[in-house]
Amino acid sequence: MEKSKVKNVFIQGAITPEFIAKSIANHKSKTQIGAHDIFLGQVRADKIEGRKVEAIEYSAYEEMANLKFHEIREAAFKRFDLSCMHIYHSTGIVKAGEICLFVFVSSPHRKEVFEALHEVVEEIKKQVPVFGKELFEDDSYQWKVNT
Repeated sequence: MEKSKVKNVFIQGAITPEFIAKSIANHKSKTQIGAHDIFLGQVRADKIEGRKVEAIEYSAYEEMANLKFHEIREAAFKRFDLSCMHIYHSTGIVKAGEICLFVFVSSPHRKEVFEALHEVVEEIKKQVPVFGKELFEDDSYQWKVNT
């Protein structure tokens, strides 16, 4: 089990496919891992009251948010047989179609990663103080409400 201190999970701007690929590639030497599961949160081009979302501008109380991410991560390690877990969240502007949340869970067995990933993503949405301002094509905006 990979326990750690509180880490900064925030990345300025979108999380790139290259960053995700490198994260996956970094695990090829960890031969006790038998399964990985990945969640990629992508900004949707929603239509709200006739206006199209072009991007979301993310902000956070980073110290508090990083602590919450850490608590969620550590709770998952206590509940599931995990080898490692990585969480990254964007700050700043992320355009529709780009990745804003990347959660990568590894374990010796697949059942653990499926269950852990689902729980972790749900807890992130419920607990972590990350705020999104939906930026519309007409230059208006509104604060995003998580569902």
